[in-house]
Amino acid sequence: MRVTEADNTEFAPDPSRPLALLGACPVYAETSLSMKDLGASVPVLVKEESERMRLGSFKAVGGTYAVAQMIHDAWVEAGNDPLSPEEFTSDAVKDFASNMTFMCASAGNHGLSVAAGANIFCAKARIHLSEEVPEGFAERLRGIGAEVVRSGPTYETSLDAANKDGKETDALLLADGSWPGYTYRPSLVMEGYTVIAEEMREAFERGDQPWPTHVFLQAGVGGLATGIAYMVRKNWSVQPEIIIVEPDRAPCLKNSHEAGKIVHAPGPVSNMGRLDCKDPSLVAFHALEKCAVSYATVTDEEADVAVAKLKDYGINSTPSGTAGYTALLKADLPSDAKPLVIISEGAV
Repeated sequence: MRVTEADNTEFAPDPSRPLALLGACPVYAETSLSMKDLGASVPVLVKEESERMRLGSFKAVGGTYAVAQMIHDAWVEAGNDPLSPEEFTSDAVKDFASNMTFMCASAGNHGLSVAAGANIFCAKARIHLSEEVPEGFAERLRGIGAEVVRSGPTYETSLDAANKDGKETDALLLADGSWPGYTYRPSLVMEGYTVIAEEMREAFERGDQPWPTHVFLQAGVGGLATGIAYMVRKNWSVQPEIIIVEPDRAPCLKNSHEAGKIVHAPGPVSNMGRLDCKDPSLVAFHALEKCAVSYATVTDEEADVAVAKLKDYGINSTPSGTAGYTALLKADLPSDAKPLVIISEGAV
């Protein structure tokens, strides 16, 4: 039975669910995890999410999985038997999903993941973008069948438009942030991100790479950081320090942690667009409070330097995608440290 919004205020993911579903997806493959000399004080473990499922971002395992699980929920609620992973692409399920429209606001990558999931299962997608989002993202969305709606000058105005859309139409809002009364669907997105932590854990258990001593996780509303931090604390046999990295212009999780409650983080626009979130996810904030993490901020100027530095080493990303590495460059680590960073997206 589908968990209701009221029942799902705590983050308690089951990574076996997205792993099983993604295992039946022909484009799913583990992304690379390797030790690199990146000009830091010590060698760096790098998880390269720009390779993820042809979408170029970690978001692929979040929104796509959430779309599939929401289709499954609706299928079962309609009186049908639960679906196996292989049945999701059957003609019957695709015909069923064709009557569903998945909708969200996005700064880019979340919208691509939702649209890709809808396209895979023959559902519809409508993505609200602010005027700040490059037209290249809009064209990519249209290229996989999504309707694109330009909704105001900022990400916040696109969020407002998406929420209004969800109330006034039959479109299914699939946001990656959560708030009181809206937690189940964002938790599915975050559950998808646990796949990344499980891939890394299995690689460390096999001895492919040494266990990290420090894990740097960039955060916007906190979905990726929470999905990984939760699994690290749950089942990694060697426990690292976890550092949550935010733009200094949008430290919503850090400020909320210091306040002991969710607070707004007003500030100017950051060049770390996918991390430039002024309000944290409700579920992410409460989960991170239980994960024994610390917080760090980086400036736009530091982010630009890090992007250029990584490009010299053959890694092409963005200020958002390299924020963990940016924080690593500022960190005072011991000489035997083995830091881990995630390159969360490719250059766009």
